[in-house]
Amino acid sequence: MTQQLVFRAIADPTRRSIMTMLSSGERSLSDITAAFEMTRPAVAKHLNILREGGLVRVRKQGRERLHRLQPEALKTVSEWLSFFDQFWDEKLANLKQSVEMDDE
Repeated sequence: MTQQLVFRAIADPTRRSIMTMLSSGERSLSDITAAFEMTRPAVAKHLNILREGGLVRVRKQGRERLHRLQPEALKTVSEWLSFFDQFWDEKLANLKQSVEMDDE
């Protein structure tokens, strides 16, 4: 999956809520839809975007399709964000130095 598809998938708050819901286990489309004030096709569209981003996997069980979170796809996001840790580390070091200077 491309990085762009993962970021597109997590950009929407509804999709992030769906991911949080799926973190506790597999859910059917009906179960997921019941948690939102939107139509079944709208939820299915969100799930499709999550699937395209590699964040959700679907499996058939009888007549149902169960959706499961694939958190490994978030590694792309984590790696991208970790690059920016250096800026926070520097800012925190500067803040610590400033506070320590004020104490003197």
